[in-house]
Amino acid sequence: MAARHFSLLDGPAARNRWYDREHMQERVAIPGFQSARRFAAVGDCPRPYLALYYTDTLGVFQSEPYARAFANQTPWSLENFKRMRGTQRRVGKLTLETGEGEGGALALFVVPQAKLAEPGALPLLTKRAAATTQEEFMVRASVLQTDAHLSTPVTADAVPAPADALVMLEASRPEAARTQARLLAETLGVPAADVYTFQLLWRLG
Repeated sequence: MAARHFSLLDGPAARNRWYDREHMQERVAIPGFQSARRFAAVGDCPRPYLALYYTDTLGVFQSEPYARAFANQTPWSLENFKRMRGTQRRVGKLTLETGEGEGGALALFVVPQAKLAEPGALPLLTKRAAATTQEEFMVRASVLQTDAHLSTPVTADAVPAPADALVMLEASRPEAARTQARLLAETLGVPAADVYTFQLLWRLG
């Protein structure tokens, strides 16, 4: 099962240029990385950009090539990391990945670690998330279980991610992704305000 690296970055146009012209290409060039996608938030969001990195296995994040790249950031990367605030970085394994293709819109929310610890919570979550792909305009559903050990922050003020879960629902229309994500979040006791919607900017294979 493929692993996913989840990160949210906030910054001005110069930072976007770094991300689009160097950072994604640099990461996808690491052996074991398959592709990357970058999104921009639709509506209010504390972090207006989302990046998803696709790898062959979770072990890629423990490989020598990845460790070397992580420890030897480019000058441009180091310059941008110093200016970043409030980022989130998650590395994890997919418990669910179902649907057809990839959507141009994506809505996501985090399921707290305490909720996941409840008996039967994870199987119920994956079942309900998978069912959303049958709704109008829905394309794909994914549930990522965060590996807290591998989710090392890359900026000074970032808080390490706990062993929670990230739910991502993809659709051909932002409003469809948002609606289904809010409905699913409500069944899990996650506030609708904690659901964020994004539109695809570009994909690097």
